[in-house]
Amino acid sequence: MVTANLGFEEKLWSMADKLRGSMDASEYKNVVLGLLFLKYVSDTFEEKYEELRQDEWADPEDKDEYLAENIFWVPQEARWTFIKDNAKKPEIGQIIDAAMIAIEKENESLRGVLPKAYSRPELDKTRLGETIDLFSFKVGDKESRSKDVLGRVYEYFLSKFASAEGKGGGEFYTPHSVVRLLVEMIEPYKGRVYDPCCGSGGMFVQSERFVEEHQGRLGDIAVYGQEFNPTTWKLAKMNMAIRGIDANLGDRNADTFHNDLHRGLKADYILANPPFNISDWGGDKLRDDMRWQYGVPPVGNANYAWIQHIVSKLAPTGTAGFVLANGSMSTSTSAEAEIRKNLIEEDLVECIVTLPGQLFYSTPIPVCLWFLTKNKAKNGKRERQEEILFIDARKTGFMADRTHKELSNEDIQKISGVYHSWRGTDETPYEDVSGFCKAATLDEVRSHEYILTPGRYVGLEETEEDSEPFEEKMDRITAQLSEQLIKSKHLEDEIREALKGIGYEI
Repeated sequence: MVTANLGFEEKLWSMADKLRGSMDASEYKNVVLGLLFLKYVSDTFEEKYEELRQDEWADPEDKDEYLAENIFWVPQEARWTFIKDNAKKPEIGQIIDAAMIAIEKENESLRGVLPKAYSRPELDKTRLGETIDLFSFKVGDKESRSKDVLGRVYEYFLSKFASAEGKGGGEFYTPHSVVRLLVEMIEPYKGRVYDPCCGSGGMFVQSERFVEEHQGRLGDIAVYGQEFNPTTWKLAKMNMAIRGIDANLGDRNADTFHNDLHRGLKADYILANPPFNISDWGGDKLRDDMRWQYGVPPVGNANYAWIQHIVSKLAPTGTAGFVLANGSMSTSTSAEAEIRKNLIEEDLVECIVTLPGQLFYSTPIPVCLWFLTKNKAKNGKRERQEEILFIDARKTGFMADRTHKELSNEDIQKISGVYHSWRGTDETPYEDVSGFCKAATLDEVRSHEYILTPGRYVGLEETEEDSEPFEEKMDRITAQLSEQLIKSKHLEDEIREALKGIGYEI
């Protein structure tokens, strides 16, 4: 049995992945994450059930006792002890489907969310039983919750599924280090947090974690999101439920452009990773949309539609941080270039960060982060009107495995630290650093024809000045070379003698 020690996520994954067989990662994802969710709600319920059973004045079958503590009510036939006892039966698939249906029936917030395809013929029931045995460690009791056991497993599995799915994986998962950087930069302490394409909800998890780490109150954040893909929307709902995050993700999945579920929302913080360069976003049906205040985005690319949707959702002093493909910084397509110019002239663009390639599972291309704000005067302690901060972070990151990079904690602190210094929310005074960061005026950006690529502004990295006089350096280098040539000649003579000793001469 796997125990929840540090590093157990990887071991658990390798064991679970062997059980996948020929099933697609996208299908297996729902099988495994659904079981993890079932285990979590059952653990939480059974711990409370046992506590109430020990209390002579309490009724362990009183549903209200659980609802009062935000614990999902789990009927008898959905409890893990029952599932595990039946794991080796051929009808285990039907038993789990029935468990999911029973939990949804008893808990309104989970209605239509849980996966119910365990009885389908192509799912190997022997492997399913083995997977149930594999997950028979505690994830929902108090001790496990304090260590965030399920959160860690869930997040790790999401990243591994994104990797296994390749290009499609980016639709539901933004790499952990990229989310952390966005959150560290805009610091969502208090207010409304919105993600118009929330995937599996990683931005919200990090926002809540940020508040916890900085000793804030989780109740000070209100979470709003929307997701188009129905399976991913369900993943997000489960992800929020296991974290105890009260998130308004709408009553269903929906297309943000064509069916905005949060029409009147004005958010204090917006975090997003819109799908890159989407061409089939239905832009031809939205030519007269009210959101296009800075120009009508092209039908063939949704990037600037996402930017303007995000701007339309910002509160008067709100800040948005989001991921886009690098082409968004310099595209010369007439419609996009005009929108970018208008955004800059309206002084909405606050900061642009270029990141290294290979950070995303869905694409090897390098990406950038955009930061927008409605009011540079009030949003921070330093007046920043008609000024844009450019950060070239392409040299950051490390290879986490053979194909993917991650940003280190030091990278995240370095990039976010510069941003906070420039904003005036950090005690460290801001300074331009050649090759890394530059605070450019609006006039400088105009002179570059509104292109926002940081490399144009930050200049070249300064090299350390060499104070050694030329003559001394040449004397030192030639002396080293002479010494190495003598050693080389000595080694060559030894090799010749050795060969001669066995009857060969060269």
